[in-house]
Amino acid sequence: MEQIQLHDVSRMRALKLMVARLGHFIWLVAFVVVGSYPVQAASDTDRVISIGGSITEIIFALEEQDKLVARDATSTFPQAAEALPDVGYMRALSPEGVLSLKPDLIIAKEGSGPPEAVQVLKQASINYIEVPDRFDQKGVDDAIRIVAEALGVPEKGDVLRADVSQQFSEIREVVGQVEEAESVLFILSMQSGRILAAGTNTAADGIIDLAGAENAIQEFEGYKPLNEEAIITANPDVVLMMDRGGDHGAATDDLFAHPAIQATNAGKSKKLIRMNGLYLLGFGPRTAAAARDLATYLHKGSVH
Repeated sequence: MEQIQLHDVSRMRALKLMVARLGHFIWLVAFVVVGSYPVQAASDTDRVISIGGSITEIIFALEEQDKLVARDATSTFPQAAEALPDVGYMRALSPEGVLSLKPDLIIAKEGSGPPEAVQVLKQASINYIEVPDRFDQKGVDDAIRIVAEALGVPEKGDVLRADVSQQFSEIREVVGQVEEAESVLFILSMQSGRILAAGTNTAADGIIDLAGAENAIQEFEGYKPLNEEAIITANPDVVLMMDRGGDHGAATDDLFAHPAIQATNAGKSKKLIRMNGLYLLGFGPRTAAAARDLATYLHKGSVH
């Protein structure tokens, strides 16, 4: 029987340690080269499901829509996306419904859920790519890069990123003409007189900033109800809402009949802007254009 000497064992241990360290180094280099979020391109991406309106927009902008077999309910642009099977609202996914479509790649916006459903999808033998949710130019750029790399078309991603970057440069020039920033209150919903508004670290906060204005609410993060005192104290110059109806919408007359809104600059001048929700808050390829449109509405006569 072959005998292994102690010095041979030591050599073998040293070799294993060196291989482990080398593997860690290679992973680290790959992480740095790809960027903040390493992406593994799927070897076969013939059946893709997109979860998140901006993800679907990016796939269409990359002209890779033929790979899509389904999308979520928030994916309403472009119109051609609505012809695809709908797997439901991105925060209320059914893993059984998603997996029944036999995808080989799922690209999902961060925040998709519920968490239990996402966990099931991640544990399935399917490539699951999660795109971080950020509300600034870098967030849009990262999203395009990640989606393009996941689809195996990084060159197309580079072209789209350059185009979007140019659009952001143009909007910065536009808002640079603004002498005094408007104070904007974004109202997500108004039910039974209760106003749900956007604080910091929200898509609404991000688009207001890109448009050269100021979010009237700085005291909290996320979306929270506001009492009348908080609305009056915020005293916005403009109210911004999505142009949707149903239970979450608010008629213009009802909004300006609200006692607290009446006491603000926005209420006195009846200044209200409504925009398509996905266009306004999606943070995808159209975000710079949305910011420019919002800036134009906010600062009429000041920007061109």
